[in-house]
Amino acid sequence: MRLIIRDDSSEASAYVANYIIDRIKHFGPTPAHPFVLGLPTGSSPLGVYKILVEKYKAGEISFENVITFNMDEYIGIPRDHPESYHSFMWKHFFSHVNIHPNNVNILNGSAPNLEAECVEYESKIKAAGGIDLFLAGIGEDGHIAFNEPGSSLASRTRVKTLAYDTILANSRFFNNDLDKVPKMALTVGVQTVLESREVVAIILGARKALALQRCIEQGVNHMWTLSSLQLHPHPMIVCDEDATLELQVKTVKYFKSIEKVALAQGFEQILPSKIRTGPSPVPVPQAIFVDEVQSPTILTPQPTTSRLLRPAAPAAEYPVRSVSPDLVPDRMASRLPDPTFVRRLTPNPEEQQQKQNDVVSISPFSPRVNAVGA
Repeated sequence: MRLIIRDDSSEASAYVANYIIDRIKHFGPTPAHPFVLGLPTGSSPLGVYKILVEKYKAGEISFENVITFNMDEYIGIPRDHPESYHSFMWKHFFSHVNIHPNNVNILNGSAPNLEAECVEYESKIKAAGGIDLFLAGIGEDGHIAFNEPGSSLASRTRVKTLAYDTILANSRFFNNDLDKVPKMALTVGVQTVLESREVVAIILGARKALALQRCIEQGVNHMWTLSSLQLHPHPMIVCDEDATLELQVKTVKYFKSIEKVALAQGFEQILPSKIRTGPSPVPVPQAIFVDEVQSPTILTPQPTTSRLLRPAAPAAEYPVRSVSPDLVPDRMASRLPDPTFVRRLTPNPEEQQQKQNDVVSISPFSPRVNAVGA
């Protein structure tokens, strides 16, 4: 995990915005190979969106071949409500850049079937090739998206009840009237975020310092879902100095020294080429023609691993079994070199007892012999 610390929120926002721009440029998106960007709402990313808009207007970046997926949306308010996340994103970002409306994906909190909406959202993400970079903000209780404390780390896009602290924090957008704040939302799951190729979280202010401390200095805990970033191969957290108030001094110095050494070596973030440029298009497998086979073992059932891993060799795990030879009865006597040799190798118990009696009868110390001599 990388922790980037800047003096204030403006510098932290500028770092995140420039990083996103560099990632899109290096990716080189095209209509056939777009860059997929996950986006949050709330106060934390506002500075990032402002800088992205400024960079676009200055001709430094284009969002023409960028597809976006937002993290969440309220349930119970229409998309044209001034505080819906649809309105938030168009007001602060989408309406100011050259992104195609068809490339914008936001959950519909007014859908007639909310569960079907969540399933379809996951399918859209997979159809787009997965999310290349997921920008995330967090709540004061450490929740990422609307995955409140106690959310499963294997969760997917779903309907979620909001915690009271979250409702209280969001009341500032509804004239501090708790009755007007939606109590439920649609949200991507923790696992949905973790499956993105890169996650960048921006954390600003002293009110989120405890959540940052739980994520950085303690273990993975579903009560602080931000800590799930420890399980991701390429996570980065960008924060201001105020957000580090709960961290140990040696922790802050450690991450600052890591960044200093990296800059001295001429790089900031080394990502695998497949992450920086995106996965290459998967070639479509050619049709396979299988001759008719007498035995159904080869074709039924066809293993899942054959279809997914080795499409050119269906059912390789189940070859035709060879015919076992007929069993031949075997006896120990048949293994003797001379079949006529049937005498026991040791005397029979009766013979042993008779020989012992004969020895006793001729012994000079036998009581019977002494009696005759007397």
